[in-house]
Amino acid sequence: MNPKISDYGMTRIFGGDQTEANTNRVAGTYDYMAPEYAVDGLFSMKSDIFSFGVVLEIVSGKKNRGFSHPDHSHNLLGHAWKLWMEERSLELVDNMLDSFATSEVLRCINVGLLCVQQGLEDRPNMSSVVVMLGSESSLPQPKQPGFFTERNMPETASSSSKHGSTSVNEMSTSLLEPR
Repeated sequence: MNPKISDYGMTRIFGGDQTEANTNRVAGTYDYMAPEYAVDGLFSMKSDIFSFGVVLEIVSGKKNRGFSHPDHSHNLLGHAWKLWMEERSLELVDNMLDSFATSEVLRCINVGLLCVQQGLEDRPNMSSVVVMLGSESSLPQPKQPGFFTERNMPETASSSSKHGSTSVNEMSTSLLEPR
């Protein structure tokens, strides 16, 4: 194994000069699997960094899978993005944390959101993540995360259940389960 290739996780499967791959079998934890890998089996160094979005689970004390909120049907990534856009990111922090450095937590949220951006070209590489987490320099603003969609709610919980099911954008989502 080439020591220059062990960015974060799956990049270790690459050969020494390989920077991307196409796989026939998708494997891994779907919660933090890059959209281009989960959908098309395309994998690169930037796909792997998507998994580092797990830092949002660490900050919030909640899991992406099964996350629910009374005001919307987003997963944890969508919830973090919504709070970020509304400049309310500190509401993401686990209320069991009674003392923390606000600037450090906001930096972790910012970096987590940078890692889960929809476009793989927008995601940082792991060495940049290490620098961002270890410095106090300003960070780029994240773009919308991948898999930022509202999940379908059960009919009994849906306000539209009396009038039939409608969709504004005619999109549907599927929950992928690992084998």
